Amino acid sequence: MLFCLYGSPVWVTSMNGGEIIGLIGMILLVSSWVPQTIETVRTRQCPLNLKFIIIYVTAATMLTVYSYVIGDWIFFTLNFLSAFQSAVNLVVKLKEK
Repeated sequence: MLFCLYGSPVWVTSMNGGEIIGLIGMILLVSSWVPQTIETVRTRQCPLNLKFIIIYVTAATMLTVYSYVIGDWIFFTLNFLSAFQSAVNLVVKLKEK
């Protein structure tokens, strides 16, 4: 698998046990947002608290940058996808008002 951090490609040939656990955790955590995001897009209404969404998007974005800086691709992907999905909820929530 080819993964690119810091502008140079890196080949990831094998994963250790900790990375596999991290990958499974990432998939589970990101997939937990999918039903809410689909419902939000479908109904164009977001039942989540606006302050919660703003804090979550901000935190996930900051953690995305941090994960990129330290070169942790599992947490980079997790935080990027979490920020993206919660940003979708934020946009819908702001349009409700």
